[in-house]
Amino acid sequence: MWRLLLLLVLGASPAPGALPERVKYLEVSENARPGTRVGFIDVDSPPYLIALVPGSPVETDLIVEPTTGEIRTRVALDRETRPSYSLVALPSVRVVISVLDENDNAPAFAVGHVDVEFPENSPRDAKRPLPPAYDPDLGQYTTQRYDIVSGNHGDAFRLSQQRGRDGVLYLDLQIAGSLDREARPRYHLVIEALDGGTPPLRSRLTVNVTVQDVNDNPPIFNQTRYVASVPENATVGTPVLAVNASDADAGDNGRIEYSINRRQSDREEMFRVDPATGMVYVNKALDFESRERHELVIVARDRGAQPLEASAFVSVRVTDVNDNQPAITVIFLSDDATPKISESAQPGEFVARISVNDPDSRAEYSNATVSLTGGDGHFGLATRDNIIYLVVVERPLDREEQSVYELSVEATDAGTPPLCAVRTFRLLVTDVNDNAPRFECEMYEAHLLEASEPGTSMLRVLATDRDEGANSAVRYSLANATWFAIDETTGLITTVAHVDCETDPTPVLLVYATDSGRPPLSSSATVRITVHDLNDNEPIFEKPLYNATVSEDLSVGSCFLKVKNCRKDTLSSLGISSSETQSFLHVLDEGKKTGVVY
Repeated sequence: MWRLLLLLVLGASPAPGALPERVKYLEVSENARPGTRVGFIDVDSPPYLIALVPGSPVETDLIVEPTTGEIRTRVALDRETRPSYSLVALPSVRVVISVLDENDNAPAFAVGHVDVEFPENSPRDAKRPLPPAYDPDLGQYTTQRYDIVSGNHGDAFRLSQQRGRDGVLYLDLQIAGSLDREARPRYHLVIEALDGGTPPLRSRLTVNVTVQDVNDNPPIFNQTRYVASVPENATVGTPVLAVNASDADAGDNGRIEYSINRRQSDREEMFRVDPATGMVYVNKALDFESRERHELVIVARDRGAQPLEASAFVSVRVTDVNDNQPAITVIFLSDDATPKISESAQPGEFVARISVNDPDSRAEYSNATVSLTGGDGHFGLATRDNIIYLVVVERPLDREEQSVYELSVEATDAGTPPLCAVRTFRLLVTDVNDNAPRFECEMYEAHLLEASEPGTSMLRVLATDRDEGANSAVRYSLANATWFAIDETTGLITTVAHVDCETDPTPVLLVYATDSGRPPLSSSATVRITVHDLNDNEPIFEKPLYNATVSEDLSVGSCFLKVKNCRKDTLSSLGISSSETQSFLHVLDEGKKTGVVY
């Protein structure tokens, strides 16, 4: 029998032929007091046979009167624990009791507080998710909204709310304004979750917002200009003054290091600054006579990933300790302010500007005696006010004779005993193109066989130029050269064709040497070439046949016939004997090489 009742309770389908089942629906509010009437089974003929399973929630939570069919609550019901009950009254009624929801649960956060972080440069509407509040009630009694009830200074934040598919109202914290860690590094927000009851139930969540630092503040000096003084005999390491800068950022973004901007100031490194404390110290021996005031640019730079910096000016006055030696300043008047003068400078042209002053005096010193030594009389000293002196050219210069002069300016004050200062400098005489290249010889002699092949090296000429640089770079060239060429760099003369002794047995070449100055200068030399004959031509008479009539009484030595072009090669190459050669040459000399036969 219990098995049959269990099947009924579980809602099994009735057997074929059984009476049709009716369903009775009842409702009761949760948290109703024990004994509250739920309703009646309401069938025609009580008493009722109630089919219950031992341990069923109907048995533990409800009271069912079998005689009257009345159903009452045994205990206070909880919809969130059990939303409905079901029982079977035999023979044919199933009763379903729905537990109605009441607003008996407040929204609840899973945690009491959360920590979130925002960089201070976060854009507007940047957000962070927050844990939602869960409410087991239904409908309007579940979580309906969230509010920031405190801690939102300056309305920096707002809440973004969206209901999920699971019915949970999810929550984001969004930036509504701008954050500034230096103005407010933390926020302690209290967020309240409310349901839809009347009055609503609520719970709270504490959100600790930390504003993360970004390096958005440069260091700031407490002064824009610092002034200090130090005696010129202060030793290295003497403290001068301390600068101080602050940075509103945090961590490395606010940690400051000090340095001296060497590009803008103190390139001689006369001072140094402690990078941590900002104390400025003497770094090298000072000299009032050389420099009375030093202007330093101190840089304060933070240690952020993208460091920011600020600058302050430090003016350090060097005080005198009464070493009254005159000071000499030389300014060279060349185009690049270096000690040089062109060799073309004319007498009276300025070389340098020299000023003499007393380093110990506030005014320029005008009682010093100034003199110039060196220069071999080529330079002199001129002045109008005994303060500014000019080194001038007094005699023409020639760099090729002397390219460097050592000059000394001496200034002696009128003290007792007098103190003297000397400034020595080497003056370079720069070159102008005033010397043409000069050949070793004005006349060169060379010999060449007529049989020489093209490309035969014959003679190397050499010209030198006393100037320097481009003014002394020599290039060679040839004039009136048919068979010859010259290397423009080395001066080597070579043949470019076969020479012909019969055409010109003693060619004469004109060689030019030209420098690379502007304008260029040049000179020339003569090369006389003797071409040694080769027996490469047969004798050729002007006519193949000569007819002559000779009188029988013609005396010995009388001319009876004249021929021309009887030879092209030399006599020796024609096979003429030595005695015949001498006689023939004598005849040629006598006849002025007319070719007359005797």
